[in-house]
Amino acid sequence: MTAQQQAAMQSMIDWLSDERELGRKPSKIEIAGEFDLHDMHYYIFKYKKTLLGKWLLAVCGGYEDPSDTEHCGHIFSEMQPYDPATAKQEAIAMVEMIREYWMKQAAAIEAAQTQEGDAESQDDSSGSGIFNGFVLLNSSECDLDQVKENLLKDWNISSSSAEAESHPEEEKEGILVFEVDGFTVALSFIDAPIPNGEAEHYAQGNYLWREAAEITKTHVAQIIVAVFTRSGSPLDSGRLYTKLAASCLKLPNAIGLYSSGTVFQPEFFLEMAEMMKSDDAFPLLNLVHVGLVGTEAGMNGYTHGLKSFGKDEIEVLDSQTSPAELRDFLIDISGYVVEYDVTLRDGETIGFSAEQKLPITRSEGVYINGESLKIKY
Repeated sequence: MTAQQQAAMQSMIDWLSDERELGRKPSKIEIAGEFDLHDMHYYIFKYKKTLLGKWLLAVCGGYEDPSDTEHCGHIFSEMQPYDPATAKQEAIAMVEMIREYWMKQAAAIEAAQTQEGDAESQDDSSGSGIFNGFVLLNSSECDLDQVKENLLKDWNISSSSAEAESHPEEEKEGILVFEVDGFTVALSFIDAPIPNGEAEHYAQGNYLWREAAEITKTHVAQIIVAVFTRSGSPLDSGRLYTKLAASCLKLPNAIGLYSSGTVFQPEFFLEMAEMMKSDDAFPLLNLVHVGLVGTEAGMNGYTHGLKSFGKDEIEVLDSQTSPAELRDFLIDISGYVVEYDVTLRDGETIGFSAEQKLPITRSEGVYINGESLKIKY
């Protein structure tokens, strides 16, 4: 095999070994063919889950030059049976699906950033005011007109407000972009599921929704939801994102929202969003997920979503408290940090009474990517 073929083979094995796919190396795997598409080279693979199992189809590639050994991210398998008569056609279809997914994501972000114009860019250290998620759909329909009706009826938000006269709403090929109250809003429909079983993987961590993973598996399409701040605050950006996502979740084929490191149940998300109407409460639980992991050493908890407010994520490790108490603690801390714009720092202490002094350290995250603040609790 050439160096490129060897690299493609190893990449395919690594991808299949991921816990979101086979969870182990395939028993057998072979290169079954190759083809060129959009000036890039691809390899067709056939593999077996078990030694006596059927051959299954996979594809890996996107190589622009014969010397390339790094694929462009076009690697996938739907674990359908391998048929030599249709393998190339099915592999091309998988590549086109992956390309459409990433092109739609790029188009939505580019459209939103174009409307942002000369607004000041925010560096990653602040990172605040940008919220995004994926509304999961169990059929290939996307009624953006209904979403606009929901926004207007439920939240009095018009996608063609006077403020947006210089930048009227853009809606083409399943993309809707408009401005409101100092923010740019973008919706992008993609007729394909989240690749690589990513949403299903993170749905397993939603301990408030037992059926999360099973229901998430039924999604076949998605709406990318994004809010970019131009002049508004991170809190107002989060409120707007919640209203936008809630309006999408009212679609009859919406089954969940993949956001903040979990998949939210539509009923839960909508119930929390409704609280903004009754008492103007901040929708913290729509924007920050509190994860819980039990080990022999104790309970571990972490936040996912504080980064969108320009804050460090928080972790509590090896706590001897109950899961409910730890969750409440992390919710209280997150609310304090977000709503009062508090920055916690390495070496400080925090507490909810004069006597309580919990030490804070900053180090590499255990359950989240990047660094996090560890609070001893």
